[in-house]
Amino acid sequence: MSPVGRRANRAASRIFLSLSAYEQATKRGEAYTDQVAFVAKLPNRGTFSPDASYYDGPPPSDPDGFLPGPPGFAAEVRSKQDHGKAAERRLARKRKDYFAAGTKVVWDVDPAHETIAVYRATAPDRPTVYKVGQIADAEPAVPGWRMAVREVFG
Repeated sequence: MSPVGRRANRAASRIFLSLSAYEQATKRGEAYTDQVAFVAKLPNRGTFSPDASYYDGPPPSDPDGFLPGPPGFAAEVRSKQDHGKAAERRLARKRKDYFAAGTKVVWDVDPAHETIAVYRATAPDRPTVYKVGQIADAEPAVPGWRMAVREVFG
């Protein structure tokens, strides 16, 4: 895992903090930062470590182990180098893997353009793109949770 710059880290942190507040308020699921691994069980991928995520599955049998399934919601925050045709292909493959593993919603968070493209497993090739002034959601993975795009980018 490569380190990221300030904007990407701040966006991921804000998403995590909002998810953590949701977890505390609802007493459901768990919010995670990029330091946790989810087991993927795919031919080409063994784990995921999204920049921010929400998980409502069973805990691992070993409390210090990886989470035994995919996150319901994953936020992938773009770094400076995550632009251009090659990056788009790589990010599309990663989303495809998320959905194949069972993730319901993936956010493609772009600090450079201050947009959030929300991809859902039910329509993986038709994202809804949110901009500053709008409120993004992660339905059905995180029921009722919303976040203003402006809050993500500060």
